[in-house]
Amino acid sequence: MTVPHLDRWPPSGREYRRSEVTVSIGSGDIVWRRAAEGVLHWKVKTASGFEVDAVCPAVPGARVVVTARLFGLTVIEPVEVMYVVQEATRSGFSYRTLPGHPVDGEESFIVYRRGNEVYLTIRSLTRAASKQPWRALFPILLIAQRIVQRRYRQALQ
Repeated sequence: MTVPHLDRWPPSGREYRRSEVTVSIGSGDIVWRRAAEGVLHWKVKTASGFEVDAVCPAVPGARVVVTARLFGLTVIEPVEVMYVVQEATRSGFSYRTLPGHPVDGEESFIVYRRGNEVYLTIRSLTRAASKQPWRALFPILLIAQRIVQRRYRQALQ
């Protein structure tokens, strides 16, 4: 749904809240290599304060548990990697949330290069989880999502 292999994200239905943010993370071969590898090793998540139980790079079909610790609470976020892209000028992956995750949707982290400049794009589709208590907490989770997305934007710099 978040198609990390495409430069342009085609329009989607209205059943999910849609977000796409792109930031420059630097320039040059060293920045590119570090970011292209880091994104596939979950660095966007781990550098943003999450724990990830994956010991190897993202691969399609991998089921991973992401753990968030906030204000003394531990939140478990099960996900499944859907798509991985690893090309000369583009690297990244998407995952979908699994039952037990606080929200329902998909997220992707894409590092790409245009000339010498290196960028990170974060795409997400989000809606309320089907089960309580997360369903009732969805408005608060949207605020938390905005805060986390700010951390994501700085994670590979």
